[in-house]
Amino acid sequence: MMPKLGLKASTSMAQVNERLQYHPAVFEFYTDEHDMTKNGLTHLEEMIKYVQSFGISQIVIHHPMAYAHHHNEVAVSALKDPAGYQFMMSSAEALIELARKLNVQVLIHGGYSDKEAVVNSYGDFATARQVIFARLDYFQKMGGDHVMFENSISPAFDYGDETIEETVIAHHYRLCYDISHGFIVLHGNNEKLVKSIARLAPQTVHYHLVDSMGQHHDSLELGKGKIDWQQVMKVINPKATSIYEIDLADQNDSREMRASHEYLAQLLTTQQTH
Repeated sequence: MMPKLGLKASTSMAQVNERLQYHPAVFEFYTDEHDMTKNGLTHLEEMIKYVQSFGISQIVIHHPMAYAHHHNEVAVSALKDPAGYQFMMSSAEALIELARKLNVQVLIHGGYSDKEAVVNSYGDFATARQVIFARLDYFQKMGGDHVMFENSISPAFDYGDETIEETVIAHHYRLCYDISHGFIVLHGNNEKLVKSIARLAPQTVHYHLVDSMGQHHDSLELGKGKIDWQQVMKVINPKATSIYEIDLADQNDSREMRASHEYLAQLLTTQQTH
């Protein structure tokens, strides 16, 4: 399957315009704490409508990754960090409401923190996971076909972990599968990665295509890591959208994302001719 070009940008007009000149089919907005203010949400709405005016209908809003210099964690303790909990909930609710209004998607990360941090909030890991799934259930009920959940390298919500995978399947969640996160969780094992992607493909509606060496979060261009893209592309859901979530040297220049698309297109074209 040949993926369409999917690019990511902040809500900055300079970044958005730079991406639009390459005519992406899929557009993902990276949001931050400032986008969740009243003025920020108004600006975000204007930027989504602006992108839609170019004929782009497949738009994803990425829930802010951070709040007050720490992770915007679904598992945040309402008792130990009430301000963090309030931000996490109110931002997710505001984005879901906006997504329903404009007929776009919201992506919520299932977890960021390491196991120790999550355990410190709840005393034990099983309880923390129960809290995460209860909150994801709430977001799913609120958002319906406008919300999806992304895997992490955190054991709080990591595809590749069969317990998590069984639970997300049982809950009928719509999923975003970050390929590099799965690869890192599985310690660089391509065979296990392909099995995980295939298992979750029926519920996966969006992919983050990004390479990795499989050891830690490195967000590499496709072809610069160890992921077997030929095998991966055979098992992803062909109906899902995707973007290239690559670290950029310059946030106003999407060249690493576009180079990844060119690499994948060339790889798949070569594969088809052999």
